[in-house]
Amino acid sequence: MQNLTAIDGEAGHSVIDSLKDVCPDLARYIIEFPFGDIYARPGLDLKSREIATVAALTALGHCAPQLKVHVNAALNIGCTPDEIKETVLQMAVYAGFPAALNAMFVVKEVLAERALL
Repeated sequence: MQNLTAIDGEAGHSVIDSLKDVCPDLARYIIEFPFGDIYARPGLDLKSREIATVAALTALGHCAPQLKVHVNAALNIGCTPDEIKETVLQMAVYAGFPAALNAMFVVKEVLAERALL
């Protein structure tokens, strides 16, 4: 829960809370595996992990709600808006322009909400 709070903040808690009435096990798995095991590993710092996550969600192309949470998370742990935008732009080469466009609109939304645009 500490990693969830530090990385995703309120957005992460909202996701967990929204699952409690329909599938509390999924909420528990999200806390235990990604945030308890993976994010706690020593091989990458949190900033690198969030850049990789933003890139992966961008490449998938259909994960706007999750991408929004992780763009906020990237900002929470110290990524700059330019680093996030460059990560999405880089994915245009590997995931295609539609995926990058969809992701950049999510980035734009988050930056506007946080008065960073």
